[in-house]
Amino acid sequence: MMNTKLRFAIVIAACIFIAFQTNAQTSPGKLIGLEKNVVWTPNDLIEPAELAATIIKTGTAQPVIFNIGAVEDIKGAVHIGAANKSENLQRLNKLAERLPRGKMVVIYCGCCPFGKCPNVAPALTDLKKQGLTQIKVLNLPVNLKTNWISKGYPLETVK
Repeated sequence: MMNTKLRFAIVIAACIFIAFQTNAQTSPGKLIGLEKNVVWTPNDLIEPAELAATIIKTGTAQPVIFNIGAVEDIKGAVHIGAANKSENLQRLNKLAERLPRGKMVVIYCGCCPFGKCPNVAPALTDLKKQGLTQIKVLNLPVNLKTNWISKGYPLETVK
């Protein structure tokens, strides 16, 4: 009897420990294994529903959207490609140089869970270095397919 209670307590403790150690996309913190000292807060994120509503709503100022991954393009997005490749990061920087510093910029990848993404950290770091003040990261905890496409949010049509 004591053995069963002890095992149960250990399992519960392990579950609690794992839950606190797991970092979802929305968890502020360092992007482990990617760029040193890149930190984001919930204020740096934009929810998919909010961005989709902005894209659909006519007559409102539209953000500049950069696809910094190897996934489908959200409606209106500029396809940069994987930002962990120097040529793509240089292209992003060149395009961002032309933007007003206060222009809202949204970056997204969506290739994999955010914490494992090799593209967001370099792009976010470079855009911040350029002095852009309204940078948002699209909150895609799982991936673009799960958190955007499956919800019917707008994609760029193939031309």
